[in-house]
Amino acid sequence: MPASYRTLATFCLLLLAPLSPAAAQDTSDAPRALRFDWTRDGIITGTAGVLWISSETVFKGNLAPAQCRWCDRAPDGTDRLNQLDRWGRGIAGNTEASRKRADTWSNILGFAGLPLALLGTQYAVGHSSGASREFFAQDATIMVQSAVLASVANQAVKFTLGRERPFVHVLPEEDKGLTAHPSDNNLSFYSGHTNLAFSLAVSAGTVASMRGYKHQAIVWGVGLPLAASVGLLRMGADKHYLSDVLTGALLGTAFGVAVPLLLHGRVDDAPPSTTRASSVSLNPMVGAQMVGLSGAF
Repeated sequence: MPASYRTLATFCLLLLAPLSPAAAQDTSDAPRALRFDWTRDGIITGTAGVLWISSETVFKGNLAPAQCRWCDRAPDGTDRLNQLDRWGRGIAGNTEASRKRADTWSNILGFAGLPLALLGTQYAVGHSSGASREFFAQDATIMVQSAVLASVANQAVKFTLGRERPFVHVLPEEDKGLTAHPSDNNLSFYSGHTNLAFSLAVSAGTVASMRGYKHQAIVWGVGLPLAASVGLLRMGADKHYLSDVLTGALLGTAFGVAVPLLLHGRVDDAPPSTTRASSVSLNPMVGAQMVGLSGAF
């Protein structure tokens, strides 16, 4: 990519959101076309979406570990939670009502508020730069594609590592199976809500930068604070440790940058073709009874 990328400063004290590269403003007025194929990208997005949703709704009971594999305890029951996560738990609500409220708002913001805000902002920013509705449809698909691919990777890690959630960690052993959703008890690492939020926010900003939208900074300004808020709410609900949220932010950012860049680079950035048509010619040699053969292959 010829466009340079700038580093975004951290904007949250407890959730140190990873720095995300943003392409410099393009000097041309017209938005740039990106590589996009509806058949290819529809298959990728649809397949990843089905895998993610089915693993969360249909197969979760079979895939989620019944017992923690990462328990943050010694064999004798001694608490071995690291100092970073112990410190980060200070943001968790002090009452059951406050934790439930944080959980509810994390779902509302993560699955509705943030996506709608990003889509609206992306449309407005693209429209102000003269982008067509086709470009917006592509932008939205790339955002969803980044999010579902990030979420499939997140599910694989969660089911494999089986880290015990913070609120389960402090329960007596006999009470751990009595939670509202026991199959969800050991899926703490890493935060799926945060991973999803950052993959959406960063992919939106990356696409806006690659397009060369005039007001692309607005996309970053809307998306990153909202994504960080989702992570903070997950900690407030006592559903995730700080390390879970930071990892979710980091890997969500990675997918938000990698998917647009690797699958949807600018059309005019493709290297020129070095192939040329093969040809053969026969040339009679003057003054000699022979013919010259020449060609390009």
